[in-house]
Amino acid sequence: MKTLGAGKPIAIHNVLFATDFSPHSNAALPYALAIAHQFGARLYGAHVLSSDDYLFFAPEAWPAHAQRTEQLQQEAVTRLDEQLRGVPHQALCGVGDVWDVLSRLIGEHDIGLLVIGTHGRTGARKLFMGSIAEKIFRQAGCPVLTVGPGVLHQQKSGAKFNQILLATDFGEESRAAASYAVLLAQEHQARLALLHVLAPVDAGTINLQPNSDPRIRRLHELVPPDSTPWCDPEYFVQCGAPAERILQFSEAHGVDLIVMGVHPAYGAVSAVTHLAHSTAQHIVAHAACPVLTIRG
Repeated sequence: MKTLGAGKPIAIHNVLFATDFSPHSNAALPYALAIAHQFGARLYGAHVLSSDDYLFFAPEAWPAHAQRTEQLQQEAVTRLDEQLRGVPHQALCGVGDVWDVLSRLIGEHDIGLLVIGTHGRTGARKLFMGSIAEKIFRQAGCPVLTVGPGVLHQQKSGAKFNQILLATDFGEESRAAASYAVLLAQEHQARLALLHVLAPVDAGTINLQPNSDPRIRRLHELVPPDSTPWCDPEYFVQCGAPAERILQFSEAHGVDLIVMGVHPAYGAVSAVTHLAHSTAQHIVAHAACPVLTIRG
């Protein structure tokens, strides 16, 4: 268990790696394995089969389809066992809606971190494509590490975080996100940067100095005082479109992990997957590094 100064202790005992066995899901696997090893956590691997196929079969064909589904589940479990070899783990395969199955598994196994891969597109029905990932990280009660399409070709050997960025809008989720950023910076002996982006005022320009000083102080307040001797965080306030600024900062500073708080989904859950991309989803879809989201 890790303790962040006078704050609440954060422990990651169980990690859930959700996969559809695509290259984008496979890109997330090294991170799930590394984090499970680093924290001495048990790793659960999960694959979800769709139950919609029953709608396209006559009732008399259901028994044969059920037998085929059971065979596919067994094959998925075998494949997961091979992928997770070397760490304490359990392979799982469920049938149904992706989020419904994952939500149940998170509760049943006391999951402290969910790891998923996504190719960042929209309008597709496959498992972790597009904003389905956003549907997941806006509803999950645990932090979600999302590995987007930009990571697939940028991935370094292993899953080492040398430069961590906490991007914050000072929302209710900020302190929880900061705790995880500091925890991982400590675990990886990484540099930590905190960034707040000011939206432009109307169509003109903004004088950053009088606006940034109070925000710099608020950034300082997010880091426990007793973590600064080893962490030595840096604090930045910039102006512009938040998603673009965060991505530009990440590229310029060689960031290995972006940490950010996200607002929970309000209203109809389906709206999360059909409306325009949020800032968080845009960052996940375009970042060259994994993104850790903590829901408020």
